[in-house]
Amino acid sequence: METAILSLRVPQEVKEQLSKLAKATHRSQSFLGSDAIRRYVELESWQIAEIQQAITEADRNEFASDDEFNAIVKKYAG
Repeated sequence: METAILSLRVPQEVKEQLSKLAKATHRSQSFLGSDAIRRYVELESWQIAEIQQAITEADRNEFASDDEFNAIVKKYAG
């Protein structure tokens, strides 16, 4: 996998916590930071794609029927 260098500033407290975590997990700070950024980017990209899909469906008036909505409410409301 090709990599690139990214420099960023974090609060000192975060840097210290990252250092402790790196020691505890026997991983480098770079690995942990890269993994955290990768996870964040994946999650945010997924959320944005889901929101865009929902907007597209709403623009086409594709909404859940009353029965579908009530089934979801019943499922999660207990």
